[in-house]
Amino acid sequence: MSHVGVGSRAVMRSVAFLTAGVLAVPALAGCTSEDPSGKPLAGPDIAAADRARIADGGTLRWAVDSVPDTLNTFQSDADATTARVAQAVLPSLYRMDETGRPVRNPDYLESAKVVETEPKQVVVYRLNQQAVWSDGREIGAADFAAQWRALSGRDSAYWTARNAGYDRIEKIERGASDLEVKVTFSRTYADWQSLFTPLYPKGVMGTPDAFNDGARRKLKATAGPFTVEKVDTKTDEVLLAGNPRWWGRPVKLERISLRAVPRDERVSELAAGRLDLAEIDPDTAEQVAVAAGPRDSGTGTPLMGPDRTPAEDAPASPLAGAQGRTAAQALRSWAVANGSDEEAAEEEVLAREKRREDLAKLERRQKALSGFEVRKSLEPAYTQLALNGAEGPLADERVRRAVARALDRGKLAEAVLGPLGLPAEPLGSHLALSGQAAYADGSGALGDQNAKEARALLADAGWVPGGPVKEGGEKAAGAEKGEDGKDQKRSAGADDGTYIVGEDDKNDDGNDGNDGDEGSNDGKDRADTDQVSGKNTAQGGAPGAYAPKGTAAPAGSVGVPLAKDGKALTLRFVLPSGPGSEALWTVADRISGMLEKIGVGTDIAKVPDESYFKDHIASGEYDLALYSWPTTAFPATDARPVYAKPVPSADGSLNVAQNYTRVGTDQVDQLFDRAMATLDQEEARDLLRKADARIWAAAGSIPLYQRPQLMAARKNLGNVGAFGFRTPVYEDMGFLKKGAQGAPPPATAAP
Repeated sequence: MSHVGVGSRAVMRSVAFLTAGVLAVPALAGCTSEDPSGKPLAGPDIAAADRARIADGGTLRWAVDSVPDTLNTFQSDADATTARVAQAVLPSLYRMDETGRPVRNPDYLESAKVVETEPKQVVVYRLNQQAVWSDGREIGAADFAAQWRALSGRDSAYWTARNAGYDRIEKIERGASDLEVKVTFSRTYADWQSLFTPLYPKGVMGTPDAFNDGARRKLKATAGPFTVEKVDTKTDEVLLAGNPRWWGRPVKLERISLRAVPRDERVSELAAGRLDLAEIDPDTAEQVAVAAGPRDSGTGTPLMGPDRTPAEDAPASPLAGAQGRTAAQALRSWAVANGSDEEAAEEEVLAREKRREDLAKLERRQKALSGFEVRKSLEPAYTQLALNGAEGPLADERVRRAVARALDRGKLAEAVLGPLGLPAEPLGSHLALSGQAAYADGSGALGDQNAKEARALLADAGWVPGGPVKEGGEKAAGAEKGEDGKDQKRSAGADDGTYIVGEDDKNDDGNDGNDGDEGSNDGKDRADTDQVSGKNTAQGGAPGAYAPKGTAAPAGSVGVPLAKDGKALTLRFVLPSGPGSEALWTVADRISGMLEKIGVGTDIAKVPDESYFKDHIASGEYDLALYSWPTTAFPATDARPVYAKPVPSADGSLNVAQNYTRVGTDQVDQLFDRAMATLDQEEARDLLRKADARIWAAAGSIPLYQRPQLMAARKNLGNVGAFGFRTPVYEDMGFLKKGAQGAPPPATAAP
């Protein structure tokens, strides 16, 4: 699945006009007795095994998306592979646990405490006395100070991607001993645990030249279980080797080869025996699952959806497709091949030989893939529908809210996650995932799906059902642009200006759409619904008939295209076109159908992956788009630039930071700032939940579902696979000893 900005916290998260008093959020502030953060929807699936059962040695061949342009995670062109390398070779003072919360890493830290809060916040880090760089030098205060100076933002010669948190540090000093580092903050900083992970040696951070260029292709000193042996752009490989100075638990693997392999080529590389581990798309996962067979006794295929029998979900064997013949067809083939028509017989003999070759090839492929299994979880990332509020119809908050309230997010999550056997729960927060401390379902601030109230919001904004459309005006709703520029799909209207009269006022589930709006406190959602009563009062004609061009629709008709000032309400829906985007296409198609029911058309445009983000999302050339964000344990710091109110720059342009929907409010910014400035964790959680409720109400982006994580792994690989929230522990990864078995897959946590 294509996405943008997903990676560890080390990679920058790249890749609401609401008046005060409108929204009340007492229930969203975490004031109930029950913890609203819940539990993770899925745990890690890594074939956990005791280290005693892992063999020493071997090379783990791991597919990645790219060979990174830089090994410095604090530069703007760092990517997910940069972060993966940093996790293996550099100090991480804190790791994420299985619930997505930070935990101290004892390999580097004996302790870290806030020792003073007045007059200023002071944190003292006590380092593991064995912690050294690969060149033999002890990790110490000089490394902390160099990283602070480089990332503080005070010296523009450092080409940094971010400085959040480091800009709040006043000074760094040696503590009572060489093992202590004392950090004094100029302003209180709640997310101080996010700092110095990863930690680079002072040789990388000490000067602008070293920072900007010295760590792009090599790291002279590291301090993790592995070191960077080489970065080879010719073979598209980053090779990591065990660190001989590593002081922690001995590394099991001899090497890790991170090789760039396109997503659509990974199944072939797995079958050819050139990979041991690869993140894969659902189609590849199905092939691997069929070849591997069940992972335990009698529970169906690994991808079987919930509440379905194995017979319903088990994919047909590819071998049957290769054979592809019934008994009658086989008999006819034999007859033709042995018949009197020599020309037909020769063709059939050749065809039979080709089928035998294809079958033999598939059998070999299946046998090769049978050594793998699919390990699955949910990523610490989510997919959202972004609504560009900078211009066009979606600049009106009422239109954004109407679009959001037309969506059945449960059905969208089910479309992606259900077939994979993963919990298909819609996401309730922009800032955290279920199980994380800041999580609470804030979607009630927007309101439940309600087509009737969505149409009322659109009517209040002046969008008239079935209104006349000017000649030569807006193009028909729903025209999907292919790479040849031709229309491929239409929704909610016809290009001759006619409209289609709907049959009733029902949602997908068959109700009348009037589910109430218990979660909404916005008076605008209480618009008079008589004009959209849902009853077709048109005289004559059958439901679905075409009305003459320019005829206004009867009040309450469903699916009638809307227009205003002679222009149809059609939204440009931009999607990536490359391999792995199929799930996004499915979701977009479902969204288009839901919007069609309230009279909103969509014009779907699939664009090349390489231009999708830069030329469309970041530049604002879209109305609707699907892309993903990672979540971290530090939402006050990391999520703020995603939802901060855009501000004008000196040259008159709009500085949007990472808020590509261009929707933000002063209230949200203030709540983030207050959460970042309190050391009371409960207060910080409440402030973040309030911020999230206001982000929901502004409807600039609609979280849909937590992203699936599917990994093809050799069956004899232990402690590696779909990690979920958990930070990988590289020294524990390896191949099981002969005869050892991995642990069974963990049970999925209940929603």
